[in-house]
Amino acid sequence: MRALLVLLAAFALMGQRDPVLVPEISQHEVQVRQGFTGTELLLYGAVLDPDGQAARDYAIVVVLKGPSEPIRLREKERFAGVWINAESSDFRSVPSFFAVAASEPVENIVDERTAAIFEFGTDYIQLSPTGAIDSDALSRFAAGLVDLKERQGLYKQDFQGVTISEGVLYQARISLPSNVTTGMYTAETFAVSRGRVVASATTEVDVRKVGFERFVESSSQEYGLAYGLVAVILSVGMGWGAGRLFARL
Repeated sequence: MRALLVLLAAFALMGQRDPVLVPEISQHEVQVRQGFTGTELLLYGAVLDPDGQAARDYAIVVVLKGPSEPIRLREKERFAGVWINAESSDFRSVPSFFAVAASEPVENIVDERTAAIFEFGTDYIQLSPTGAIDSDALSRFAAGLVDLKERQGLYKQDFQGVTISEGVLYQARISLPSNVTTGMYTAETFAVSRGRVVASATTEVDVRKVGFERFVESSSQEYGLAYGLVAVILSVGMGWGAGRLFARL
């Protein structure tokens, strides 16, 4: 049924020369609650030529990004047998989550300049560094940041992750790990032909905490002072209670 609605919406937009790209996503809201172990999103849709025929020779690239956040990255250095903080670099706009899925390797469908413009891969993430830093150090810190995020399961790419059926319907599956940041996620879908992005469309996913986790988060943001005092009182009380208990044993 959804696939049919996608096709009907596509035909309604046929008054343009470029191909029509209509994306959809399996869930527009992901609820994070106690015991959340992650989830999988299905991103799908259709791409049609302006004459209503099935699109031919198009590659599909899907980019899913989480809310951006500022990050300070510190480099560790061994001094006198002890690891200490050395150089650091600040990035003002780092995606909390970044995933790319494509129907074929990106280097086969676009040049590096186009890949960099549309962020077709973890090598092309626009991290927005701040302050004065030479290009070699910037490349080192950027590579270190991407490597750290990849090991956390927050950055990923799969250049065989999009399947295209009958030259018109496409789908990709992207998993969200349990440690995702809450907020609005943007899924951008691109149709590429002959090295050029010929169509794009965007959908959104709201990742939000619910239940007790939502209550704790909203309380810490809206009533910061009271939340801090309660946290301190609970910590002191639990510590005192544990001390009394062990004293009697």
